[in-house]
Amino acid sequence: MATSAAPDPLRHLSKFLSLVLRHQPQTIGLSLDAAGWADVDDLLQRLSQHGHPTDRAQLQQLVAGSDKQRFALSPDGRRIRANQGHSVPVELGYTPQAPPELLYHGTATRHLAAIRAEGLRRGERHHVHLSPDADTAHRVGQRHGSPVVLTVRAGDLHRQGHPFFVSDNGVWLTEAVPPQFLGE
Repeated sequence: MATSAAPDPLRHLSKFLSLVLRHQPQTIGLSLDAAGWADVDDLLQRLSQHGHPTDRAQLQQLVAGSDKQRFALSPDGRRIRANQGHSVPVELGYTPQAPPELLYHGTATRHLAAIRAEGLRRGERHHVHLSPDADTAHRVGQRHGSPVVLTVRAGDLHRQGHPFFVSDNGVWLTEAVPPQFLGE
């Protein structure tokens, strides 16, 4: 007799918070400041009003326990934001950094023809997301289908004047990667 695993409420909450804090804060009537921060008390109240009752301890557990570190709490614990991946206008305040010589991008094989022709583009997001290691990029690519990991010659791209940033959770960000800087 097969048993199904019980749904993980924190995983469900993480996905919903990604939607709200990265893409659609208006879904629950939440306001983000210019840097993407939301008031925790306001967020908790609005989550409850929209069928996602959550307390501060659960929210702190989600932020601290996330393997991808998608969210950050302010030092005083009164504000929360997504670390990167926004499609709404925010200024995360990251300063440009020199990247390692190589970074990696995980994607699905079905996207390879377009990527080879156009490079990596940010689409609706603020930046292209790059991983510091191939294993992480592979896991990212698996979320989108049959995975492939592309090597990005980030050092060369940086020397050509393209700025790079690193988010609080170690994801490297840049506006675009032209195809000539990509390999497999």
